[in-house]
Amino acid sequence: MALRFTTAGESHGPGLTAVVEGLPAGLELAPEDIDRDLARRQLGHGRGGRMKIETDRAEVTSGIRHGRTLGSPIALRIQNRDYANWEERMNPWPVAAEVAEVHLPRPGHADLAGVQKYGFSDVRNVLERASARETASRVACGALAKAFLRPFGISVFSHVLQIGSVVAPARDDLAPENFANVDESPVRCLDTGASDAMVEEINRMRKANESLGGVFEVRAFGVMPGLGSHVAWDERMDGRLAQAIMSIQAMKGVSVGDAFDVAGRPGSQAHDEIFWSEDEGFYRETNRAGGVEGGMTTGDPVIVRGAMKPLPTLTKPLRSVDIATKEPAQALRERTDSCTVPAAGVVGEAMVALVLAKAARDKFGGDHIDDALAAAAAYRERIGWKR
Repeated sequence: MALRFTTAGESHGPGLTAVVEGLPAGLELAPEDIDRDLARRQLGHGRGGRMKIETDRAEVTSGIRHGRTLGSPIALRIQNRDYANWEERMNPWPVAAEVAEVHLPRPGHADLAGVQKYGFSDVRNVLERASARETASRVACGALAKAFLRPFGISVFSHVLQIGSVVAPARDDLAPENFANVDESPVRCLDTGASDAMVEEINRMRKANESLGGVFEVRAFGVMPGLGSHVAWDERMDGRLAQAIMSIQAMKGVSVGDAFDVAGRPGSQAHDEIFWSEDEGFYRETNRAGGVEGGMTTGDPVIVRGAMKPLPTLTKPLRSVDIATKEPAQALRERTDSCTVPAAGVVGEAMVALVLAKAARDKFGGDHIDDALAAAAAYRERIGWKR
């Protein structure tokens, strides 16, 4: 069975739901495997008041028994604690009280296009599902994908490269151990000087009633060659990774490897030369391709970056139009964060892990985790991959 997932729920509704299908039986899991990443998603300087209310935990309602997967769909539920403050406005059923509609769409949000598409008169019918609160359920799904990848020797990490005008120095030497303390940075940046400057940038722009975007990077280590395929457009690994990152709320750009940098270089400086040795087998001394060539993984670390725009909910709202009266008005103002790039990196980890897990399931199959691992071991032996 192919690995797939779906999510449901609104930002201020009773809770979020996620269902993951296709994981094999016998995979060992613990509650902290999921809750650890949910807590990491709530980190980051620049978060708003909502994070003081929510303490995300995943309740498993099917698919796991006594700490092992059953091979059946895994269902997860994450409670929205803030629902207690929104019960009348977000109750699934009619309420006695009159609930005021929202008529002020925000520039940069799904608000206006959503009410036009679905024929709503109330913007809240759109903004609640479009909200990045939905990513909590994706992170829970991604945690399951990470747990599946772990026995294959695959690990996935992220860090922040840019917030606003502050850019961290580029590094080509990163290994899994470099990410051990990344969450101790208030902006999840590996460079101490850049981290401090990013915090200052957020503080300065928050006082000016502005929000900030930035760039995060996801790196996956231990990925064997040959995940994905060149034979069909929708099986190409770089295409799957790009779609996964771009599906995250507020993303406006994605790159695999050096991408936009190599676009301006001559070919001799754009590609990764191939070598072979008795100890390593085939290898490359550079990784400009970001671990993907021809739609398939190369055996080098998979490197993906996401470019996030500033959040569209501003404490000093932009100009908009009241959709009921058609009169000029300021856009909706709600509780918001000033910067969520650090959290977006954690979501990016989840999405990359889900893409890689699906590719591994497609390639190695198996009803039980041991079957998949045996198939992977045989494949490594066949291609002589020694890492």
